[in-house]
Amino acid sequence: MRNEVERRQRWMAVLARASRDELEQAYLDLPNAPAYIWLRPPESGLVLVRGRTGETEASFNLGEVTTTRCALKLIDGTTGFAFTLGRDQRQAELAALFDALLQRGDETASASLKVVSEFEHAQSLRRDLKSRKAASTKVDFFAMSQAREPD
Repeated sequence: MRNEVERRQRWMAVLARASRDELEQAYLDLPNAPAYIWLRPPESGLVLVRGRTGETEASFNLGEVTTTRCALKLIDGTTGFAFTLGRDQRQAELAALFDALLQRGDETASASLKVVSEFEHAQSLRRDLKSRKAASTKVDFFAMSQAREPD
């Protein structure tokens, strides 16, 4: 049970970070467009983001971000949820749809899991590139202070 919850948390995080274009393309690649009903149509609102300066430091209110959430149910009764950053309601809808599809045990779930793996790999590559760009601008102040001549 715990393993299933962790798997779902992982794919929901990947779906939440996926762009609308990525989700739309994956949706268009589905063999059959699944029918669903809304449990909660997409709606946007603000969420308070908290930060922490270190692992043991107290957390603080960083600010608010706009999020969109929704919930839907496939005709077979499978429920999908999504919370995404921003106001793109279609992005949240597609993320919730894929969440529902991934919970099923059919070939659509297998194909959707492959899509999520591709999204996760692409997100990892983007994160690595961003990290390397940031690291290239790092200044080592200790080394600079050692380079000075004593008076």
